[in-house]
Amino acid sequence: MKWIALVIGCVFGLAAGTASALAAAGIVGPGMRLGGVIDANGWLSDWTVGSPSANPWTRAYIARRGLLALTKEEAVYFTRAKDDTGRPLTEDCTYRVSGETMPALWWSVTLYDAKNYLPPNTDRALAYDLTKATNAGQAENWSFLVAPVRPAEGNWVSSRSADNFDLTLRLYKPDAALLDDPESVLTPPSIERLSCGGQS
Repeated sequence: MKWIALVIGCVFGLAAGTASALAAAGIVGPGMRLGGVIDANGWLSDWTVGSPSANPWTRAYIARRGLLALTKEEAVYFTRAKDDTGRPLTEDCTYRVSGETMPALWWSVTLYDAKNYLPPNTDRALAYDLTKATNAGQAENWSFLVAPVRPAEGNWVSSRSADNFDLTLRLYKPDAALLDDPESVLTPPSIERLSCGGQS
């Protein structure tokens, strides 16, 4: 009867391992997010991204999502899936994302849908970055709207077809002080919910 227990154990282990890998890669289920190793006011990061010490689940997430997995000296990544009041970010709502000078040579904020992909829309407005902020005269204090429909004016990131989504903040060539103490040095962007379903 030992062989029966061995077979059952192998089958269970294989099933659990496969399910874990598929979930981490975002192939089934909602997919994993960057872990809570670092928490800068709700923006989460993991300093093992891009390093040999990254666990298999983090590596699967990075490979599936295509973050390039640069070392933290080259780029760091923060994600947030909730607004300033702790409510999940959703396509049905309009948000104002605002921030100030980031402690890095260059930065960007990109929207990813519930499956960790860029939303399948043709709006060509899925990210906001330092170049756009500079061109708008807002390099030091910047803001943009996240909404499913382009606003009449102002900077915009499209959430059309995103369902529940998150935002990824990338900081390229981050300052040494940020790497030493990210939770104290980074003043992350705020995410203010303005309206939902057309109602304020």
